[in-house]
Amino acid sequence: MSCTHDHDCEDHECSSDWSLYKHIDLSKVTALNEAVSGSVKSVFKAWEQRLQSSEEHLESNEGDPELLVFVPFTSDVKIKSISVVGGPDGTSPSKLRVFLNREGIDFSDAASMQAVQEWELAENLQGVLEYQTKYSKFQSVGNITLHFPESFGGDTTQIRYIGFKGEATNLKRDVVATIVYEIRPNPSDHKTKAETGGGFSQV
Repeated sequence: MSCTHDHDCEDHECSSDWSLYKHIDLSKVTALNEAVSGSVKSVFKAWEQRLQSSEEHLESNEGDPELLVFVPFTSDVKIKSISVVGGPDGTSPSKLRVFLNREGIDFSDAASMQAVQEWELAENLQGVLEYQTKYSKFQSVGNITLHFPESFGGDTTQIRYIGFKGEATNLKRDVVATIVYEIRPNPSDHKTKAETGGGFSQV
């Protein structure tokens, strides 16, 4: 399901207030099969800058349009929609598959794993389309992997912008494990009266 911008964005969730850009851990974003190492970082930018022309963009290697993009967040997020602006002349990605909270996925993993959600993409050169998520499945997202299997017939896949809309929980990823550990009961803190020399009286 996609959303077109035929409304006032300030009154809808497509405004920059809903952008998750500032919650992306950009230094740890990676891509497999990118022609220029590190170029994937250039496609993550503020919503208002999504159409700004730049020589920097993500492109797959010649003759192999498949791309796999790993995006970690600095805090858990809830993702409502995803936007992708591709390249011209058949180089835009034609399909998107996503995986959540899985690290180290490679192309063989992506091909064999069931995606959380898949979309058939349109050539969104003007950045007017957003793809709605199955929101109940996109809660507590610590990282997302985007699999672009093919383009619209081009020898490469080009991506100029990737954006996420939603909400951040403000729970930083590096403290989640500590919290989980702390809420697990410690047996030594919960000794029974029998164990501590006490007893129970019968009624």
